[in-house]
Amino acid sequence: MKVSSFLPAITQMIYDMGLEDLLDGITFECPEKALSEKQRVVRCVMEGKNYTSKEIDTLFSNSKRTGESLYYVDEPILASIAPDIIFTQDVCEVCQIDTKCTAAAVANLEKEPELIPINPASLQDVFDSIRTIATAMGAEEKGVQHLAVLEARVGAVLDVQRSHRLLQKSVLLLEWIDPLFNCGHWIPHQIGLAGGIDLLSHPSGDSIVIPWEKIVRYDPEVLVIAPCGYTTETTLKDMHFLTEQPEWKDLRAVKNNAVYIADFDMFTQPSASTLVNGIECLATMIHPDYFKVSKDLENKFFRFE
Repeated sequence: MKVSSFLPAITQMIYDMGLEDLLDGITFECPEKALSEKQRVVRCVMEGKNYTSKEIDTLFSNSKRTGESLYYVDEPILASIAPDIIFTQDVCEVCQIDTKCTAAAVANLEKEPELIPINPASLQDVFDSIRTIATAMGAEEKGVQHLAVLEARVGAVLDVQRSHRLLQKSVLLLEWIDPLFNCGHWIPHQIGLAGGIDLLSHPSGDSIVIPWEKIVRYDPEVLVIAPCGYTTETTLKDMHFLTEQPEWKDLRAVKNNAVYIADFDMFTQPSASTLVNGIECLATMIHPDYFKVSKDLENKFFRFE
């Protein structure tokens, strides 16, 4: 069996389950280890470019309006791989290549692969996708084992909160800075498991643009900035969009030194293991007196002062 993954999160989950020997054909945004070992099939016109948050938002908005995808498939490479299965998605047609584009690309292949879309809306959906992927690859037991490890990690976070009777804190996690986007899909569930509540979020639904005035009125205790596709270093360059707002210094999160910048892959990339990383890191941001992340996660977020 040969499998291709057209979504970085799926590639990550395949590696997490130790099934990478069956994988070839990935996207340009997949994890570094995969990029060093597998052929890149999904490409993007934005590769190698350096755009601002506003410019990226404009490009994606225009793409959505015109129906012209920013992503394309290297069809000769895909034909040489001749995968039996291609994992794809329909959660976000602007952030990743979707099933419709994939179907058009494989239409002329000599051997037509099975297209399996992975479309999580909630955190539970992401966990369920582990079993879907593992079963399709003929390794259901590896999926069960991987899921058990992740559930134990989440359980440990909840145990600390229960044992100390910790109260939820108000949290705001932003998926984009210019314009401002709230968080959606599984991220509000992550925040809830970590001991917070985001009243401006959209659980199991798309993130949307929110006005700055709404954030000022909400005045969260903890503010997390994790723009989609951005590392902490990239986000830091765009923080002036927030700090230049006249009410910035009056926010509770700013006054209490509870503003954090975090890597996107713990939130907007729905691989189960990275989302559990996000829960553990969020718990440390929300309740720093009771949680401390493992050493390998220390560089995934930092306090913005």
